[in-house]
Order: sequence, then structure tokens, then C-alpha cells
Amino acid sequence: MDVLFTPEIGPLLFAGLSAASFISGFIGVFTGAAGGVLLLALMAMVMPPTALIPVHTVVMLGTGAARTLIMWRHVMRGTLAPFVLGSAIGAAIGAKVFVALPITSLQAILGGFVLLVTWMPKLGRVGAERGRFAFLGFGATFLGVFVSATGTLLAPFVASAAPNRYNHAATLGALMLISHIAKLVAFGFIGFAIGSFVPLMAAMILAGALGNWLGELALDYTSEGRFRLILQLMLTALGLRLIWMAVPELGWF
Repeated sequence: MDVLFTPEIGPLLFAGLSAASFISGFIGVFTGAAGGVLLLALMAMVMPPTALIPVHTVVMLGTGAARTLIMWRHVMRGTLAPFVLGSAIGAAIGAKVFVALPITSLQAILGGFVLLVTWMPKLGRVGAERGRFAFLGFGATFLGVFVSATGTLLAPFVASAAPNRYNHAATLGALMLISHIAKLVAFGFIGFAIGSFVPLMAAMILAGALGNWLGELALDYTSEGRFRLILQLMLTALGLRLIWMAVPELGWF
């Protein structure tokens, strides 16, 4: 059993992170957002900083693949090709370009942007769908290189384009899967020294897949109006949290 654990990740932490992946997988489907951010926040409390983003990316890629497979029939196919193009460009630039803005500034901008799009949904429908999702692919993957979890950025736009909650959850999962693959290719995370975390990542991916499956079942027991309200409240809370985290570092108050 010792081969499952590393000096940084003991048995209790292994179980705890697997449980966190299950919960975030469920929340990610049922609310349509927040799963990746929640998991990143929990992992950041206990994971070594150098391993945090690559391990999180691999886990979210695995759970995103599971969600896409489970809910493929609901994915809005027209969003995929332009998003792939935008993600490829965003990953290539993000991996090479030094970003002058500190992460706290990016958090504040992202938080304000999420609040704006959430409470002014018509902004999420500006322009043709193909161009809109190509731009989103670029923006989400470029930012994802530095802040990892960018589902919060995508969620308001997907919500604006999605006819129902099933389309929203499935399409958001597929787009995040594309974004994570682009990041892995750009950074060469496969060669990163995270081999000791393979058992943990496998357990978290399986737990996240189970959470995705139960989350889809939960969609059958909520109304469209209730889903939209939960999504809006979750996005608002996340947007405010991003701004709140950034304010002390930026010295605004």
C-alpha cells in the first residue's frame, strides 16, 4: 500500500483529496460551474506548490473527459472547432509570453468580468457564436496557464448560448477538456516530475467521474429555473471571492 503514497501525500490526505474530487465533480455538473475552482482551492491548502497546477490540470482533464463521455449527446458541437483554434493560440502564447500583471490583478479582472457577464447576460451573446467561442478558447487557455481553473470565465458565456442545463453542463465540460489538453501540450507537463502523484491522480479522476455521473442524475431532479438561479448565485459568489482575494494584495484599501 505504501506505493500509493508519497512523503507529501499520506493515506488520510489521499482519501481527502479523492473525496474533494468527487464533490467538485458533482458540483461542477449540478451547478454548471465552480467545480475546478473549488478543487484548486482545496488542493492549494495541502499540495506542494510546484506540483499543484500540473496535478490539478491532469485531474481536471480526466474528470472533464469523463463528463464529456457521459453527456456527449448534450454537447453543442458547433462550439468545439472554434474553441480548439482559440485554445491552441492561447496555450502557445501563454506558455512563452511573460505576463506583467501579477496573478492578483488577473483575479480581480476575472472576478469583475464574471460578475458583469453573469448579471448582464446579453453581453455573453455579443457577436457570432463561432467567433465568440474562438475568443473564449484563447482567453480561457491563456489565463489557464497562470490561474489554472478558468471554468468560471467560460460558464456565463456557455449559459448564454445553452438552450438548457444539460447542454450547459456537457458543453462546459467539453470546452474545459480542450483547454486542459492544450495547456498540457504547451507546457509539456508529461515530462514534469509528477510521477509520484500518478496513483493520487488516478484516484481523483475516478472519484471525479463518479461525481459527474451523480451530478447528471441530480439534474433530473431540479427545474430549469432553479438550475439557472443556482448557477447565477454560484458565479456571483465566485466572482466576489476572486475580487476579495485580490483586493488586499493590490492595496486598494
